[in-house]
Amino acid sequence: MAKVTEADLASLPNWTIDAAGKSIHRELKFADFSEAWGFMNRVALLAESQSHHPDWSNVWNTVRITLSTHDAGGLTDKDITLARAIDALLP
Repeated sequence: MAKVTEADLASLPNWTIDAAGKSIHRELKFADFSEAWGFMNRVALLAESQSHHPDWSNVWNTVRITLSTHDAGGLTDKDITLARAIDALLP
């Protein structure tokens, strides 16, 4: 697993790094619960294909996603790759 660079983080303007630098997160709002759930299903398929799974929650139309490589103790290229793939799902 490769370390995350400043350029990697700059390429994800809609993601926020936590204060400790160990995770990135994003909050997304959708029209309703059904749209949010559909998005989560698409992300689940991506995550499974990459064998890298987000910490996330859903409250009605809001999805909160946190990415961190727990076995590495923080951010890795796996998080950047998944974040970019998640972003590519959005219009």
